[in-house]
Amino acid sequence: MSDTLRIALAQINLHVGAVRDNLARLRRARAEGARLGADLVVTPEMSVAGYPPEDLIRKPAFVAACEAAIADLAADTADGGPAIVVGGPWRDGDRLHNCAWLLDGGRIAARRAKHELPNYGVFDEKRVFDPGPAPGPVAFRGFRLGLMICEDWWFSPVGETLAETGAEILLSINGSPYEADKQQARIALAVQRVVETGLPFAFCAQVCGQDELVFEGASFVLNPDRSLAVQMPFFEECVTLTEWRRDGDRLVCAPLPLAPEPERLESIYRAMMLGLADYVRKNGFPGVILGLSGGIDSALSAAVAVDALGPDQVRAFMMPSPYTSRDSLEDAAACASLLGIACDTVPITPAMDAFSAVLAPVFAGRQADITEENVQSRARGLILMAISNKMGSMLLTTGNKSEMSVGYATLYGDMCGGYSVLKDVYKTAVFALARWRNANHPAGSLGPAGPVMPERVVTKPPSAELKPDQTDQDTLPPYAVLDAILEGLVEGEQSVDALVAAGHDRATVLRVWRMLDRAEYKRRQAPPGVKITPRAFGRDRRYPITNGFTGLVT
Repeated sequence: MSDTLRIALAQINLHVGAVRDNLARLRRARAEGARLGADLVVTPEMSVAGYPPEDLIRKPAFVAACEAAIADLAADTADGGPAIVVGGPWRDGDRLHNCAWLLDGGRIAARRAKHELPNYGVFDEKRVFDPGPAPGPVAFRGFRLGLMICEDWWFSPVGETLAETGAEILLSINGSPYEADKQQARIALAVQRVVETGLPFAFCAQVCGQDELVFEGASFVLNPDRSLAVQMPFFEECVTLTEWRRDGDRLVCAPLPLAPEPERLESIYRAMMLGLADYVRKNGFPGVILGLSGGIDSALSAAVAVDALGPDQVRAFMMPSPYTSRDSLEDAAACASLLGIACDTVPITPAMDAFSAVLAPVFAGRQADITEENVQSRARGLILMAISNKMGSMLLTTGNKSEMSVGYATLYGDMCGGYSVLKDVYKTAVFALARWRNANHPAGSLGPAGPVMPERVVTKPPSAELKPDQTDQDTLPPYAVLDAILEGLVEGEQSVDALVAAGHDRATVLRVWRMLDRAEYKRRQAPPGVKITPRAFGRDRRYPITNGFTGLVT
């Protein structure tokens, strides 16, 4: 019986539905594993199909394509090279499972179905998959592998069953999406599994953007003594060889240099870069356009776009109205110059005049109000969508989570667009991220080093500039107060009384609560954007539009 085992962990970028492309990536990962001398190459959850496949997995033709790809890859392993673990669907009669497949010696050597199916937050696997039985270990070249699929290791039973039935290692393939600060929670949970079972634990994850989700990689290994033996890079594709040996009755992984974990702001920024880059690339857009107002939201959005795509794939448009300040014009131009992108000016005054003339008979006898402000925003949205249609580039919308929470945004106006990198980023975090980017050049950036936003963009009071001398704080509480209340209501699901007990003014909390609920209809029509927090709007947080609850218990 051999006492050494070489396992290559392949954290790779997969594409939901692109079975042929995924198969090519899996073959390249196996070839790299062979070059490194691996006995086994391990790839992420649903690596053949892409994760999450959502209702695409309901299509019999798609499942058949995945099964054919698995059979082709199994045939490859007759070459005497490394075995490979892949993720993919398995039809078993009228049941459909999320499976880990062990391919070795030219055949399907084993498969294990996912036992724990997540059905919360962004996950709804119980809609599309059937749970498998609690898995037993898989025999592989003198070792007993405990194959697990993501959610299987978030709870105790699967790991305990594997340990009790003779597994020597817990080997988990994953589709665990990014959230700020999640990696430490993952490692803490993995430590629990190691303590419970006495077995080492290996976590293999994908690194990609998929619609609103980002997967940051960060695969890792814990030894039986709970020490972190391997930490693979964050937000980077790579194949890493891990070497295992028997030490008595235990398998132990030889430690490798640990990849550093990005600090929080860098992590969020790189998640936004990856999410946008893959959304644009995988959907076939030649680049993006956006409105550059001279404000911090559009400046940060432009910076992320340039860092993710390169300056040649980003084009900005300044659309001044009679209320646009000279400072904003100067700041937008300076931002474009620092980023190295083209910025065209398209004044909206003629459009405002045209709409005023068209609507004058209908609006006769009524005072000007927010309607006229919204017309300006919608004129900009119409212009940007026309440019997007003509050029083929995707319109990037620039609103942040604070605005979307309380409805401080205009439907069919500044909400126009195909994607939003700031959708799950509160305004206070926008300021922090802008300062961080001006002081740092993120890894993998295609944009310039050095400051990319004028200092005045970061320091001046935010304003929509839809009427004279307007600031956001004319309509909203100060952002530090607003964001703290919103985090309590959205992420914490706290009550009004709990937030008041935490020190917030009751009238302000009730006002924010009402704005949050009333804006649900707008959020349903907002574009997708990168998930950053545990409770992103969309699949994470689903509230009824027609909702009579006031937040008060009576």
